[in-house]
Amino acid sequence: MTPSGGIFDVPSLRDRFEALQKKLIAQDLWESPQKAQELLKEKSSIENSLLPFESIEKKLEDINILIELSEEDDGEVFLEDAQKSLDVLRGELDDIELKSMLSAEHDKSNAIMTINPGAGGTESQDWAQILMRMYIKWAERNGFKVEIVELLPGEEAGIKSVTITISGDYVYGYLKGEAGVHRLVRISPFDANKRRHTSFAAILIYPEISEDIEVELKEDDLRIDTFKASGAGGQHVNKTSSAVRITHAPTGIVVSCQNERSQHKNKAMALKVLRARLYVIKKEEQDKKKEKIIGEKKDIAWGSQIRSYTLQPYQLIKDHRTGVEVGNVDAVLNGDIEQFINGYLMMRKEGKG
Repeated sequence: MTPSGGIFDVPSLRDRFEALQKKLIAQDLWESPQKAQELLKEKSSIENSLLPFESIEKKLEDINILIELSEEDDGEVFLEDAQKSLDVLRGELDDIELKSMLSAEHDKSNAIMTINPGAGGTESQDWAQILMRMYIKWAERNGFKVEIVELLPGEEAGIKSVTITISGDYVYGYLKGEAGVHRLVRISPFDANKRRHTSFAAILIYPEISEDIEVELKEDDLRIDTFKASGAGGQHVNKTSSAVRITHAPTGIVVSCQNERSQHKNKAMALKVLRARLYVIKKEEQDKKKEKIIGEKKDIAWGSQIRSYTLQPYQLIKDHRTGVEVGNVDAVLNGDIEQFINGYLMMRKEGKG
């Protein structure tokens, strides 16, 4: 649902909801199970949009009652309660405004994130692990589910790469602006001479693609290998070939999963990641065709960092696209990245990105 369709057009949503309810009680509905499922999915989507507004309407009624009571003798206590309720309501309205910006295709989807360090060995690998921890902390703060699909540890410290899934409402919409190159400037803990180092890590974000979206996967194009998983997991992991690696011949994409004990589950997860990556390639091809028509150019080169994290000689994190700056680097690296997410979404809403 796009803003032009009226995420704030509550009467229209209610009319659509009532119309759907009538369709769902029709006697012949389940003669077409696929159609019934589509209607149920649409009903659930509208309910999710309506519930926050209905909650706000109810709270506004309660606040009005408190204000009326405050006008009576000895009613100051009610005015205080009304003020507290208004503060809560402002927070809920801010949340609705934010979600109104998440109306693009797949914004409601779960997200698949990959983090890869740049050149620089242990220093960059450590930076990639710091970023992984930052996003996991962010997800936990917001009640989202995190699953590590594959992690390749560095020889001394950090990680060579990681793929994680983050599940919850609007996760892809929140995180899509985090894709790009992240730059760290600090005195390296791995340098005996305590010199300042610059490190880079690249983040890719994919929406988790549902089975009903067409992404062609031909069996002849897939090479599926099994191997013994490495890392944590106990004796079972090391004794069985439960890990799965899938190579997609036409594109050369290789995805692996060794997180689950079951080879079947690892294969299913690897196919899910592959579908997401192929969808993004297909989408980029379509976008390039559009760019030729409207004459747009977008720099997606490795060296164009989206954000710099400076820890020495001063502490500042700056997003180069939005201009958002935060001096509390510890809070950000512990998952407090809402200012950057909101800044990016506001930029997109204003048509600057």
